[in-house]
Amino acid sequence: MHFDLPALIKTLGYFGVWGIIFAESGLLIGFFLPGDSLLVMSGLVASQGFLNIWLLLIGSFISAVLGDNVGYATGYRFGRRLFQRDDSWLFQKKNLVKTHEFYERHGKKALVLARFTPIIRTFAPIIAGIGAMNYRSFMSYNLVGGFGWTLSLTLLGFYLGRKLPPETIDKYLLPIVGLIVVISFIPSLLHLIQEKRAR
Repeated sequence: MHFDLPALIKTLGYFGVWGIIFAESGLLIGFFLPGDSLLVMSGLVASQGFLNIWLLLIGSFISAVLGDNVGYATGYRFGRRLFQRDDSWLFQKKNLVKTHEFYERHGKKALVLARFTPIIRTFAPIIAGIGAMNYRSFMSYNLVGGFGWTLSLTLLGFYLGRKLPPETIDKYLLPIVGLIVVISFIPSLLHLIQEKRAR
């Protein structure tokens, strides 16, 4: 699948990329979408001249922030009912519970940390809505997290695309994606280590 991401991005264009980022950030079904690798690959495709990097960055940031707002509204309005839902192939209650524990452990910073953590990223704004987090506080953390996530990963892909010879890019795609998955969990891991040291 990841080998086809660049071709998919070229086919779908800006709105396809933005739509996937919005869905992963704001819709319950978005947890299985490849947000991290999509941003990196989009940056890589932009480095080859197929997309404008600035337009890509601005649209991705807006999509991520809007997606989180939808997630917050979903949690605020339907919150407790979500915990009572039966599991299905699209919805697993354990993901919601896991995110709630993550949120309890990290507090408001969870909204920023969650951006870099697959699955948690989708459910964090929903948990914030369920907890009726102050909207202005939510929006502040949402903006910081969305900006850091979209900017860092998209520019990473853009930088790699500029540094790697075009004919060798396919060879490096799988290692790059694997590296992104590992990096995605680093912020949460570092925070857990700091918490243990503090205790």
